[in-house]
Amino acid sequence: MTPLFPSASLAAGYVVACILLAATPGADMAVFLSRTLRGGRVQGFAALVGAINGLLIHSIAAAVGLSALLAASAEAYRAVKIAGAVYLLWLAFGALRHGAALRLKPDGAGRGGVRGAFLNGLLVNLTNPKIVIFFVTFLPQFTDVRDPNVSGKLFALGLCFIAIGAAFAAVLILVAARFVSAAKAHPRALRMFDYAFAGLMAAFAGRLVYSEAR
Repeated sequence: MTPLFPSASLAAGYVVACILLAATPGADMAVFLSRTLRGGRVQGFAALVGAINGLLIHSIAAAVGLSALLAASAEAYRAVKIAGAVYLLWLAFGALRHGAALRLKPDGAGRGGVRGAFLNGLLVNLTNPKIVIFFVTFLPQFTDVRDPNVSGKLFALGLCFIAIGAAFAAVLILVAARFVSAAKAHPRALRMFDYAFAGLMAAFAGRLVYSEAR
């Protein structure tokens, strides 16, 4: 069985990318925090379980769809990877221009109880087109068109991304009140995540373009 990553540096880069993505405020983080602050940790974790299910569905769809694309045409798969590089640069630009402000919904965050929290977390990831694009364009950056087990590796990469994000979110839920207070008191700290995220996305895009040009 071939290893998941061709090099230790690429593996480290992927893990760092997953951590930065998990730490960068977004719609799912806002749901976790809102549910926790208004409905307690039980609702926060229910929202997290729902979000994980949404990401798992995306991981399966990406693994099956991209492996089918590779089977049909290696050139088309390479085209997706190049499109992914452009998208990563767009993400970097967006992070620098707009930032990742943390916006919590003031009303209705605790409605529906645990079931409502679960559905809230599920839908925030399942219906987010940015996550669809991310899985389709980001995961292929860490695979090789010549790999016969690309489908399994894509799914494993998705699971790795989910596991790292879930671990970070779980800690966030446990310290939700303190995190929100710290974020409001130190907005520049959140801005540092934007710069780190933008730099890493640009680096991955550059690496991909360089490897495809060789």
